[in-house]
Amino acid sequence: MGRVTERRRVLRIRDGRVNTRSDTLVAEEPLEIRLNGRPLAITMRTPGDDFALAAGFLVSEGVVGRADEVSNIVYCAGATADGTNTYNVVDVRLAPGVPLPDITLERNVYTTSSCGLCGKASLDAVRTTARWPVADTPPVRVTPDLLAALPDQLREAQRVFDRTGGLHAAGLFSPDGELLDLREDVGRHNAVDKLIGRAFRSGRLPLSRDILLVSGRASFELAQKAVMAGIPVLAAVSAPSSLAVDLAAEAGLTLVGFLRGGSMNVYAGDHRLDTGAEVVV
Repeated sequence: MGRVTERRRVLRIRDGRVNTRSDTLVAEEPLEIRLNGRPLAITMRTPGDDFALAAGFLVSEGVVGRADEVSNIVYCAGATADGTNTYNVVDVRLAPGVPLPDITLERNVYTTSSCGLCGKASLDAVRTTARWPVADTPPVRVTPDLLAALPDQLREAQRVFDRTGGLHAAGLFSPDGELLDLREDVGRHNAVDKLIGRAFRSGRLPLSRDILLVSGRASFELAQKAVMAGIPVLAAVSAPSSLAVDLAAEAGLTLVGFLRGGSMNVYAGDHRLDTGAEVVV
């Protein structure tokens, strides 16, 4: 699409020296997601991977779980007076027989790039809609050394961040620490939805042996998305929220926070950590 970044002129002040220059900014535009022609959500996102974003969002909401449950995803005409396609509206058509959720009663229709699913925060809802219980996934064991090496891999692969400094990243890693996929977005939850959506569209769900690493904090909505995609390990370079920890503990998700260098806190699911050392109480 060519709309991931934009150029703006800025006044730059460095050590008392003042000049003007062009600066590269990450693009932020609204994306309206429609389901069978009905408005479902509007999120502020970085353009790109929009179909994956929409699909991942629906997986996170428990609407779909298999690629054959979606018949197609298309861009719709935008809100311009002449009907020009703005590439900011996508319509997801469910396959025949897939039930349409009662979206008007379940959630707020607007989400920002930072808040995720602000209108929906229920542990019970995640428990009842998760298709692949994380606690039942095949055993995955990871070492602290393996986890400690992941943030540098993620950072080195963030191509757009190098140009803008304004993007969150989410990466999927194998149990051996191989980077499988990475997405960047102005919204941390969008980056995760894009990862999950790409896996969904290629028929790779559940991600029952993968590790999800996010570049910011681990909020409830990110823990929710990991659980809904069947991901057993979620790691974040910053702090988790209390509700994220509650969800991880209840669902059997391994939740790691403050993953920086060789340091980390394991908030839930420490049975997947092979520390090789005695735990000191």
